[in-house]
Amino acid sequence: MSPRIAIPMPHSTDIEYGERAIPQYERAVALAGGEPVRVALDQTQDEIRKLMGTCDGVLLPGSNADVDPTRFHASRSPHTAAADPRRDAVDDLLLDEAYRQRKPVLGICYGLQSLNVYRAGSLVQHIPEFLPEAARARVDHEAGRKVPIAHAVEIDPDSRLAQIIADKIVADKNAEGPLVVPVNSSHHQSAEAIGKGLRVVARCPDDGIIEALEGTAPDHFVLAVQWHPERSVDDDAASRAIFRAFVDAASRQR
Repeated sequence: MSPRIAIPMPHSTDIEYGERAIPQYERAVALAGGEPVRVALDQTQDEIRKLMGTCDGVLLPGSNADVDPTRFHASRSPHTAAADPRRDAVDDLLLDEAYRQRKPVLGICYGLQSLNVYRAGSLVQHIPEFLPEAARARVDHEAGRKVPIAHAVEIDPDSRLAQIIADKIVADKNAEGPLVVPVNSSHHQSAEAIGKGLRVVARCPDDGIIEALEGTAPDHFVLAVQWHPERSVDDDAASRAIFRAFVDAASRQR
């Protein structure tokens, strides 16, 4: 049997957005050999825990919401979008079970931010406000809505992420430095203080924005990327490798 991957619906009230976005994640999981399982956001805690008991991994997708800044003890920026408490609650429940049972986790875009806050980290609420003025125009992190490649990321060569994609990519490689990989991204927030049991494994080389996190426990697959590999699985070997590694980890978990 294929490993079952729980994927919460991206948004609880913007149904059109959720229905438009989730098929890309489902297709990427299926191409990697997994069985995607939609998790509705209107279920009870018991229903979600029961469903999670039948799944072997958790994929946290993007969203057009922003995590409520009160969750990381910050005042709201005027650029911060409305929160989606149902999505946050479901993410937390799925992560509770994933961490308790050591089930693999893959976070994408909002999923990275949700994971980091769950692990007691914090977020940059609006990247242009965070960066020095001279760096603000170097990269448009939201450009992925319009172009296939928004910018590059530098990946720590000693990371799990580098091991996953190193032999799968066409990239600028430096044996003494990080892998440099082109990515699609659509975000205005990013990780700031890093949550417990996570570490930074990729940044944007042009402005230093954090682009990937992974778990520090060797026996638990936890990976989160700020870009959107689900959009490029047809054309990009690195994107396919991320989903394959995640699904393979879920298969071993079974």
